[in-house]
Amino acid sequence: MAEEYRIKPMDLVTGIPNVIERIPAIYRAAKAMRNKQEYDSMGLAVQRTVAKHTDRPAIHYQDRMLTYAQYNAEANKLAHYLKTQGVKRGDVVALFMQNRPEFLISFTAIAKAGACAALLNNTQTGKVLAYSINLVKPVAAIVGEELVAPFNEIRGDIKIPEDQIYSIADADVQKDPGQVPQGYRNIIELAADQSSENLAETNSLTRADHLCYIYTSGTTGMPKAAITDHNRFCSMIAGINVAMNLNKNDVYYLALPLYHATGLLACWGSVLASGASVVIRRKFSASEFWEDINKYQATIFGYVGEMCRYLLNQPPKPTDGQHTLKKIFGNGLRPGIWQDFKTRFKIPHILEFYGASEGNTGFINIFNLDNTVGVGRATLVKYDREKDEVVRGSDGCLIKVAKGEPGLLLGEITDSTPFIGYTQKDKTEKAILRDVFKKGDAWFNTGDLLRNIGCSHYQFVDRLGDTYRWKGENVSTTQVENILSGHPDIADCVVYGVEIPGTNGKAGMAAVTPKEGVSLKFSEIYDYAQKNLPTYAVPIFLRLKQNAETTGTFKYKKADLKKESYAVDSCPDPVYVALPKASEYVALTKELQQGIDNSEYSF
Repeated sequence: MAEEYRIKPMDLVTGIPNVIERIPAIYRAAKAMRNKQEYDSMGLAVQRTVAKHTDRPAIHYQDRMLTYAQYNAEANKLAHYLKTQGVKRGDVVALFMQNRPEFLISFTAIAKAGACAALLNNTQTGKVLAYSINLVKPVAAIVGEELVAPFNEIRGDIKIPEDQIYSIADADVQKDPGQVPQGYRNIIELAADQSSENLAETNSLTRADHLCYIYTSGTTGMPKAAITDHNRFCSMIAGINVAMNLNKNDVYYLALPLYHATGLLACWGSVLASGASVVIRRKFSASEFWEDINKYQATIFGYVGEMCRYLLNQPPKPTDGQHTLKKIFGNGLRPGIWQDFKTRFKIPHILEFYGASEGNTGFINIFNLDNTVGVGRATLVKYDREKDEVVRGSDGCLIKVAKGEPGLLLGEITDSTPFIGYTQKDKTEKAILRDVFKKGDAWFNTGDLLRNIGCSHYQFVDRLGDTYRWKGENVSTTQVENILSGHPDIADCVVYGVEIPGTNGKAGMAAVTPKEGVSLKFSEIYDYAQKNLPTYAVPIFLRLKQNAETTGTFKYKKADLKKESYAVDSCPDPVYVALPKASEYVALTKELQQGIDNSEYSF
């Protein structure tokens, strides 16, 4: 374990003031857990906050602002309308929209009506999008005008009644419902005359009712729908503000996608818990970031590590560090840039955390120490990466790793730390390890390697299985392989992640084998990948390989491919690259490789 990443007892002493200032939040969270009611839900949490902070700002977006009362009234109108259309408790409504106020309004409306929101990843297209929708069998869909084009492409492949497909104009619909594209019903216009009062149905929901499905690639092929129930949401907002320690005067700058658990549940959930306000940004912009922070007087920023790297790559300015931020919250800030980012931009508190959409264990950096995902109790066990399996001792039990040694993180499944799982029971069972330390116990397999760096603080090491992380997203290699193998000219395809110097995560690389007698057209392959994969999942590199080598059990020899990577000298096959803003793959030369390795291209 590197000395600079070791946490010592004296480090904790310097962080104690950060813990002391959270004592009131800890007390409130403990009180909320003691008074936990069966009939509680996200909708009631909203209503409690609205009652306390009625006329205070709830949402900022561009030059618009909605108070808590206005936000709640708009959500109630949509909820009442959905009810008139037969949407009832337990139904699923698909939500496909980019970041804007109407996302939160629609999400809240679906929850208040008692339905479950399927939060579709708005970068998904083609087969992946159709699969995600059909997986959860929604009775209706709300589609943002900005995403009608990809939705139209798969409309014939999904099973939602045509009269239950709605759209919301990409405009200030609180002033004017606007026009929606042909073939869609304008739900804002249709709900205009509905009551703005809270729904009686909301009071009958229990913590066990499903609130939303959040899609995760996990370690398998196509997306899985991770279940979030109202209990998880209510418990999270009761506890998350212990870490963030927000109050009604805080302003949360949020450019993370709202279809993700971090953006919606953790970041916006803490806003709701405290009566603070949220600034929603459609898409992150490094060049406009600090201007936005000071425009809205933001006090906290939700991040993934890639955002921090983009900001650090901006040319230095005399105004660096002149801002209103008091803290940032997120994950994936690499140790290699942590100190540079913190120092250059004068960030007082980095609330790095570890967690997963479906997970039952997590950590957060409340002591404000460097290069750690935070403090907590972790169970880390030995994992054989060559055999791709956990290591059991002579007694049949798993073996805990030594301090400082990377180990697979497990979360024990108990009544207080449940694992709800996915909509597919087989996927849920596959994520559970049984008879781990004793007969009959059950543990959630996070698929992540962590290490203990001292004083119960941990550091993220790597992601296991057939996934890699790129642009803040987990990419399933199986999913990408399945899609690319559907191209008529490709006979076989192996996908894996490779490191590009100066970037976060791993970039996608696909070793493709053409069909016999076929000469691959790389512009066509690029177009095909763009149309059928989320942007972050489109491979950066292609390796033209005549035969895909497999083991005796017919598993691809990915270890060798990863080792050879994309370097011209180490890879024996021709390699092609999709440079930033490119429209096709081009041959990788030594000159191009040198430019990539020297960070001359902004991947």
